[in-house]
Amino acid sequence: MLYLHDVWVNWFEGEENGYSVCHFHEWRKEDSIELMDQVPLLYITETLYNYIENDMHDLPKALLDSIYKRAYTRKGQKRSVVEYACIVTDGNDILAIDTIGYSIPIRKSRLIPRQEQLVFDMIDNTKPQSFKFDDSDYEKEYHMLSMPPEFVYGLTRKERQLKQLLMIGLDQLKTTNNREELRYWLTEWDPKQYPAIRYMDENRVWETLYNGVKEGWSPSHEELCAKLIRGQQFLEKMWEAELGPEPNTSNQK
Repeated sequence: MLYLHDVWVNWFEGEENGYSVCHFHEWRKEDSIELMDQVPLLYITETLYNYIENDMHDLPKALLDSIYKRAYTRKGQKRSVVEYACIVTDGNDILAIDTIGYSIPIRKSRLIPRQEQLVFDMIDNTKPQSFKFDDSDYEKEYHMLSMPPEFVYGLTRKERQLKQLLMIGLDQLKTTNNREELRYWLTEWDPKQYPAIRYMDENRVWETLYNGVKEGWSPSHEELCAKLIRGQQFLEKMWEAELGPEPNTSNQK
């Protein structure tokens, strides 16, 4: 068993997709960064790595058994055992995980660059393990609240968070499925379509709106997001976490 020592981790909890687990250059000073005293290192197959990085399903029992109580955290002079935590790599990418006692990777973190290089050095001349993982019945599913990677690649941490917020707002619109409300928001997004919007049914309006906003991020996306979440306290708090003040649409046309 390979081990890394004195590992800095920045846990992202409950993140299904790897693109939401920020790399070191996107860590923030207000993040809760922890020191792991000792963490097992597993060199695994690419299919198993992708399964762990981009989903939240049960880990192979053989993998869990191999890391059971082999990781430790340290706070001051106190050293505490962690039931199921490890670092996994497929030789290209690296991820630290902690199941917090369950069988799924609840918490995920990237490593700092120096320790990433150390991982690659340590697995040199070794072979990846599959831990009897069978992906024949597994297929990753994406949806509005779990966007395909191509919709967020190239975006900053702030932009990804705001886009997730926008998708929550759009999901609410789709659930309500009010034709006039949908027409209003499509007009806000693309006023040039107004003459045609009046003749669209709910499904057509929704598809036009979603297809218009699903890719990339721009000031227009941010403006729509600000207007869409206005008055929803929970969503406004998420906005404030990224941009500071609450969305102000008073000067928007």
